[in-house]
Amino acid sequence: MRRDTLAFTIAGTALGLVVGYMAASWDVGPRPAAASAASQAPPAAPASAAPPRLNPDEAKAMESLAARQPGDVSVRVELGNLYMEAERWSEAIRWYREALALNPSLAEVTTDLGACLVSAGRPAEALAEFDKVLHADPAHRNALYNRGIALLQMGRAKDAVAAWEELLRRRPDDPQLQGLRGRIEQLRATAAPGR
Repeated sequence: MRRDTLAFTIAGTALGLVVGYMAASWDVGPRPAAASAASQAPPAAPASAAPPRLNPDEAKAMESLAARQPGDVSVRVELGNLYMEAERWSEAIRWYREALALNPSLAEVTTDLGACLVSAGRPAEALAEFDKVLHADPAHRNALYNRGIALLQMGRAKDAVAAWEELLRRRPDDPQLQGLRGRIEQLRATAAPGR
């Protein structure tokens, strides 16, 4: 019992740190249309920055724990987060899918899965994941934002703008979305240069 409590405490703390880091780095200022999402929200670091190194011992220990506890959703989510942070998309996708197979109602995990799919160059699959979240919660900020990124990656700038306008309509006072209006105008200007 004490070992499980320790494992959940460590996993919960690590998950809290990752979520806190991602929330603190939310920056939606204008970016080139060709840029893709690397996480739920655009990273604060420059695109040329190397992804954080993965601690192979930590990954191995967590994978061993997952093997010993096949019904443990939290360890699978944590593995997905670990690999997502290291920009190892295929591993992150695998672990998020395993977590969702055990509990398909995890909106944040579904959104993270979609973000990884976008980053892996699979925006159509990502769009399906974001739409699942938005079906249950039409105002889900990260799913709406990332839906726009997936649409943009698919060459559907008009639909991306519509998704982001919906996000701004639902969350007009969200300070983390201040730069999004500029990005929308930038896309409109690019789409209609004679305007």
